[in-house]
Amino acid sequence: MKHVIIGNGVAGTTAAWHIRKTDPSASISVITEEPYPFYSRIRLPQLLAEETDEHGLVIHKPGWYANNRIGLILSTKVSAVDTARKKVVLSSREELPYDRLLLATGAHCFVPPVSGSDKQGVLTLRSISDAGRIKDYLKHTAKRVLLIGGGVLGIEAGYGLMKAGCSITVVEVFPRLIPRQLDPAGAALLQARLEAMGFAFYLGVTVTEIVGEDKAQSVLLADDRRIECDMIIISAGIRYNLDLPKTLSMTIDRGLVVNDRMETGVPDIYAAGDVIQHNGLCYGIWPAAEQQGEVAGINMAGGFAEYHGTTVSNTLSVAGIDIFSAGDVDADSRKQSIVLSNEDRHIYRKLVIDGDVITGAILLGDMRDRLKVAKALDARKNIAAIRQELSAGDFSLL
Repeated sequence: MKHVIIGNGVAGTTAAWHIRKTDPSASISVITEEPYPFYSRIRLPQLLAEETDEHGLVIHKPGWYANNRIGLILSTKVSAVDTARKKVVLSSREELPYDRLLLATGAHCFVPPVSGSDKQGVLTLRSISDAGRIKDYLKHTAKRVLLIGGGVLGIEAGYGLMKAGCSITVVEVFPRLIPRQLDPAGAALLQARLEAMGFAFYLGVTVTEIVGEDKAQSVLLADDRRIECDMIIISAGIRYNLDLPKTLSMTIDRGLVVNDRMETGVPDIYAAGDVIQHNGLCYGIWPAAEQQGEVAGINMAGGFAEYHGTTVSNTLSVAGIDIFSAGDVDADSRKQSIVLSNEDRHIYRKLVIDGDVITGAILLGDMRDRLKVAKALDARKNIAAIRQELSAGDFSLL
């Protein structure tokens, strides 16, 4: 059985591993446009801070692929898929036959339609190559960096650049930082800690223009304020890599639609990771991509597995500040919750309660009991008998 996987991120790599576990005799080829084996995008800010190099980010070295008899084709784009002949056409014009094909094409950075976004010094960060361009540009300019986007990756990129000697200003359209993971109170505590480090924030406002002759020199905000800068990094979310799926008569909504077995509807073609939409949801998080890759790999190799969604949870380190966020964080304060906050110690702990069931949680600055909180969320644990103890701050009983 010949398996071809397009994409070498967490979904594609996990699928390859589970194909090999399920079928020791299978032929497996993995194609990636990147010049590197599977590496950690989460650690790209460490590359900006010069705390590691490109090879330090690599999770699976070439030996891993060799030991698992997985053929890795680097720096290669897929031009087309011929479903009638069951062949993948590469940019080199080489053709790879397949019995089962996995699309794990991932996503790319979204660049908002802001006037001037095509100027020199306006960059994004999603790959090792992106990090290299940012570092190269900083060698030839001053180091006032402006980030468009106050999400996790943006702040982490800013933190890495701050450690490399840059000043960091963040412009975020939402009125709070990392709005998907934190409620207003938790975000305010995080913002205060980041400001103490030297971050500057402009929240609840958009950039309307990037100003400069050939290269970015400042931005104009919607409220007419102007911020001087030497470089801009856009971290405004992602868009799914759907160009190839669109050529294959597949069902596409916001993402590439798959069923519980990660099947696309086109015979013998599966999909997993950031590119997919399952039961109306596009996750865009590592744990979901890993679970989807496992299900796809098992099914491609002739086993049986189903995917029934992922509890949206994140364990993060934002500028050295530990955060766990999962489920419904109830940013609008519409539900009951247990909140324990200590601004002096920079700690914020919250459990969101629906009836007597925990449906969401935030742990900021104090990660004790994280695993117990996560298990209680997954199990929809009834906490009626221990509610008083939880309200007193003892989460260890979960």
